Amino acid sequence: MPIHNDAQHYPYYSKRNVTFAKKGMVATSQPLAAQAGLDMLKKGGNAIDAAIATAACLTVVEPTSNGIGSDCFALVWVNNELYGLNGSGQAPKGLSIEVVNQAGYIDEMPRYGMIPVTVPGSPRAWAELSRRFGKLPFTALLEPAIDYAENGYPVSPTLAKNWQKAFELYQTILTDQVFKTWFLTFAPNGQPPKAGEIWRSPEQAATLRELAKTEAESFYTGPLADKISEHFQKYGGFLRKEDLEAYQPEWVNPISIDYRGYQVWEIPPNGQGLVALETLKILEGYTFNERNYVETYHKQIEAMKLAFVDGMTYITDPSEMKVNPEQLLSEEYISKRRALIGEKALTPKPGQPLGGGTVYIATADADGNMVSFIQSNYNGFGSGVVVPGTGIAMQNRGHNFSLNKDHDNALRPGKRTYHTIIPGFLTKGGHAVGPFGVMGEFMQPQGHVQVIMNSIDFKLNPQAALDAPRWMWKKDKVVFLEQSFPADIAKQLSRLGHQIEITVDEAPFGRGQIIWRDPESGVLCGGTESRTDGCIAAW
Repeated sequence: MPIHNDAQHYPYYSKRNVTFAKKGMVATSQPLAAQAGLDMLKKGGNAIDAAIATAACLTVVEPTSNGIGSDCFALVWVNNELYGLNGSGQAPKGLSIEVVNQAGYIDEMPRYGMIPVTVPGSPRAWAELSRRFGKLPFTALLEPAIDYAENGYPVSPTLAKNWQKAFELYQTILTDQVFKTWFLTFAPNGQPPKAGEIWRSPEQAATLRELAKTEAESFYTGPLADKISEHFQKYGGFLRKEDLEAYQPEWVNPISIDYRGYQVWEIPPNGQGLVALETLKILEGYTFNERNYVETYHKQIEAMKLAFVDGMTYITDPSEMKVNPEQLLSEEYISKRRALIGEKALTPKPGQPLGGGTVYIATADADGNMVSFIQSNYNGFGSGVVVPGTGIAMQNRGHNFSLNKDHDNALRPGKRTYHTIIPGFLTKGGHAVGPFGVMGEFMQPQGHVQVIMNSIDFKLNPQAALDAPRWMWKKDKVVFLEQSFPADIAKQLSRLGHQIEITVDEAPFGRGQIIWRDPESGVLCGGTESRTDGCIAAW
């Protein structure tokens, strides 16, 4: 992809310059974590080592979005081939719709507590990535995270804001005894840390040392697994050591579509990357000459609605999907979905195909290796459950399961749920262009579509593609717009039947990173999110 950096392709809404480098680059949402990854490159490591070190460090320096108890996914470009790793875990064997109903939840899985906790996949996924593709010892990759957890670091501004918001919410809703450890761990003095204050987590440092020493096995088969299992048993949870022991990350074949001569790659279900691909496939049937034009936004939103309701209907554990990705991406089906887009906003319904709080990391090294990596608790600190003495905050990914036994994504013991986190990757002509991603629960495929179209259709450089004002389809005809979104176009969208809501809160619109590689010079060009403490560490 040509690297556009002239005034024509660097519009008024860009807040910072694009970053260039040659030997290596790490882009993520927190400066200290980005630097930790870059340090691995300077020590002789590769892009995979950098991604693992950054991911481990982010569990310490951005605990409001991810932790040791997270899930993750990765797309890895090595030796001119793209590999996918699914690092999401299954529901515990003892968790079923019946027991959730007996606990008093009939219509929806709870968001907090022990019930929505599925097996965390990140620690074993880190180790698997390191064994297959890494160059440095696994112990070296966790050293920066251990150091920050033990000796402390100054809390960054966005982190402090999100920490305070979570604390205020949790004070109101997390009143049961099981949540006491969260407050002891993350607000030990009765308050969360403020921006610039030093935060330490010695218990997490000890846990990270244990993970480093055992290549993450302690979390699944050793002393850490015992502590997790005992804590869940004590408070009536369902996660047990046998569930942890049975878990393995899974190597998968990435899925892709051709979009205007580029291949856009996503992780296959149970991730929601299929939603982004279906949307782009619908939109490829149109010609877009101008970005800031009401017809552009209208068609983007309408296509996203149609793809999203398909995704929410059909995406689940791949072993139980009744409709496969190829059916949803077939030309015949895409044509039918595209034909539904008219001049006015519609309320979307799923089609009938024929047959059957998150962190993102982009890394690249001088040898051409590149990684698109995403890791998440699901929302905020996750379930609110922290295992005593470990600093391990457990995700709440099971919240996405349906309690309707007839739904494709119905809860079942040992099943993976619909997963919101998705890494993206772009290639052209069999060569890597680079990794991209946008965090933020159900904003993620919407962010993928917007940054890919900004890059390919509208020729924006990575930073401009990320800085551009975003929209987010919420439900039915409701669309959230950022405060910086053009006011005249917002009014025109309203006249087309979209229920527009302008929000001053940037959080719903995600946080992304991009690294593109110039095919001729090998120069790396990166952009990082201006909506958070984003940083690009370059060499």
